[in-house]
This record gives sequence, C-alpha cells and structure tokens, in this order.
Amino acid sequence: MHENPIAKLVAGVDEAGRGPLAGPVVAAAVILDQNRPLDGLTDSKKLSAARRDTLEQLIKHQAIAWAVAEASHHEVDDINILQASLLAMMRSILSLNQKPALVLIDGNRLPPLKGYRMQAIIKGDLHEPCISAASILAKQYRDRQMLELDRLYPEYQFAQHKGYPTRLHRELLKEHGVSPVHRRSFRPVMELL
Repeated sequence: MHENPIAKLVAGVDEAGRGPLAGPVVAAAVILDQNRPLDGLTDSKKLSAARRDTLEQLIKHQAIAWAVAEASHHEVDDINILQASLLAMMRSILSLNQKPALVLIDGNRLPPLKGYRMQAIIKGDLHEPCISAASILAKQYRDRQMLELDRLYPEYQFAQHKGYPTRLHRELLKEHGVSPVHRRSFRPVMELL
C-alpha cells in the first residue's frame, strides 16, 4: 500500500532580519525531500558563512520546493515588525510551487493565512530540519541584500553589521543621519529624526 505523497509535504518557515535598524525582513519557506535528508541543518546563526553557503546550494538543489519573500522597511514602519514578519512568512508560503499539507513556523505566532494547517514551534530552527533550511535561505538572501545596500550607502558599512544595532552601526547612524533604508519606527533611528 502506498502512502499519499501529499501527506509528506511539510513546509518549514522562518524569517531573518527582525532586529536590524535597516532593510527588509525576509522569510523563506522550504519543503524538504524526506527521502534525501540533508546533514548539518540547524539555526542559521549557529553556522559559519561558508557552511551556510554550502547548505544553501544543497537546499535549493534538493528541496521539493522553496521560496523567499520579504516585507520592505516601509512595511515594517507601516504595520510594525511583528506584522511585517508574518506578512513576509505568508508571502513565502504562497510563493511555493506546491501547497504543503502542514506548515511549521519558527516562533510562537502564525501568519493569518486561511486554508493551511499550521503549527508554531518555538526554537523550531534548532529542531525541525525544514525550518532550519528556511532559516538558512532567509539569512543568505537578506545578507546579500545588505551587501547591496552597503554598495549603495557605503558610509553605513552595512556589510559589517547587516543592519543590526551594533555600536558601530549606531555611531555611523549618528554621524551620517538616517538613510532612505533605515526603519524609522525603530527607536535608535526615530531618535535621530
């Protein structure tokens, strides 16, 4: 007797970029092939850049489906970072070329998406390979975006801190003022407006 292959379609979803003062928040959704497990998947923050690069290529090559989506810094300011994160997650799920039977979301909140079975898992990126894979794709995509913003706005050194509120970033923000890609609703940015 054969199992229904649809029942195996489990998507993992995670985001990158909730904490930074600049740039978009990015989410990825990944449906891994359970017959081709990938070794070494874990929370993207626990992996070296080189390991993330390798795993990103493997995930994109071997996954049944994957998608990356974002909510812009304008959307973060308009609807707040939590709602923007959920919006990016929703967009990534809807961008998958196959509908999953179950969606596992990292964290404790679910995006407001009807017609999908979803479950929130705190620290899911450590325990669920599909969420780990999503965390890697989201981080890789967002890091590349921050490298692009570094080329556009070199005075902020986005390549160094990826927009996170490090001491260096806060000092450069005070020195150069607020750029067009900073999140104006975040206190360290708001205080300079």
